[in-house]
Amino acid sequence: MKMLFFLWLLIVWINSNSYCYEPNRQGVRNQNQRGQENQNMLLQPVANSVCQFACCFYKEISSRENSGNIFFSPLSISTALAMLTLGARSDTLTQILRVLNFNPREISENEIHEGYRQLIQMVNRKNEGLQLNMGNVLFVLDRLKPQDKFLSNLRNFYEGEAYPMNFKRADQAQIKINEYVAARTNGKIKDLINNLDPLTEILLISYIYFNAEWEKPFDPKYTKKNKFFVNGNKAVEVPMMFGMGIFKHGYDDQLSSTVVQMDYKGGASAFFILPDQGRMKKLEKRLSCERIGQNWNKVHLFQANLYLPKFTLYGTYNLKDILYKMGIMDVFTDKADLSGITGQPQHRISQAIHKAVVKVDETGTEAAAATGMEIVPMSVPATIVFNRPFLMVITMENNILFMGKIVNPLKKD
Repeated sequence: MKMLFFLWLLIVWINSNSYCYEPNRQGVRNQNQRGQENQNMLLQPVANSVCQFACCFYKEISSRENSGNIFFSPLSISTALAMLTLGARSDTLTQILRVLNFNPREISENEIHEGYRQLIQMVNRKNEGLQLNMGNVLFVLDRLKPQDKFLSNLRNFYEGEAYPMNFKRADQAQIKINEYVAARTNGKIKDLINNLDPLTEILLISYIYFNAEWEKPFDPKYTKKNKFFVNGNKAVEVPMMFGMGIFKHGYDDQLSSTVVQMDYKGGASAFFILPDQGRMKKLEKRLSCERIGQNWNKVHLFQANLYLPKFTLYGTYNLKDILYKMGIMDVFTDKADLSGITGQPQHRISQAIHKAVVKVDETGTEAAAATGMEIVPMSVPATIVFNRPFLMVITMENNILFMGKIVNPLKKD
């Protein structure tokens, strides 16, 4: 019955270049200009920054040799980093804010946290037909006492929780943490942590769970094996779903790509971006928040025959190297200053892991059979076949939740 599932977890053990930065042109205005304006406007600059971070993070991943399939949640990664800024100081704070694409001259730290608070509230809002849950937890060595102000801000801005943990008994701590994560991700991640370091003092976890059904499901009886061209010389046989009727789609000349929007129940949408043959590099080079935003407005309802592969991807990334190259350097070294967490500056991040899962299928036989297919014979419909590498962006109310690239639908890792 599930259409799509996403999960992200960022684990940060706190013990111990190039920048992709664009000024936030829609940043928060100064105090005199704000006056009594609606504070919900703070959500927009944070959403803009998440989008810019998504594009920068994607380009860093895709620039690596044999990057293959890509899938991650920029919202969850940036939220965990923003949480760290509650306790970061000096250059450590400056580097994190810069990589998150926040300009201190345009938006204050408090406004950043307030914007994330509003974004988290939006994500966790109850939506019929859609499960979307985002949360944050802090496991702290039981002999340490985090600063009251940090804990208060963690709760108020990020709905964060803090639990004492005896990391010295690493095996027992690992079991408890994995059980906590499994319980909050519907059992999708059962063994998140392996070989927990007994020297760990603070463990920060941020997760996001997404499960929804298509507004217009595919009928499984039309799913057939078909070729998917991984590259010009290699093709694999994949289960290809088929839908006929009215779909939201359009063409982006700047990206040389066809864009299809598929809506989920509950208000979320998936954008599938299919570059013309041989144009993937052009698409990736020109990928930007401006282009993504324009794609939201480029799609219109037209008749189409749509072919989309079924796929399940598991994205796992060691963020330490990626974020270091993006410009967050000190936090992983002895130069780190996270004194706002414990009152002492000698703690650094020793590991950061990002895991994401995406599953795309028809939604299940019952739902598809009950919905049926739209037959509109008035004109010749367009035929859109996702039989070569394409991008995928998941949004909610124009906020980017997830981003990825499908190079081989059969390769899950």
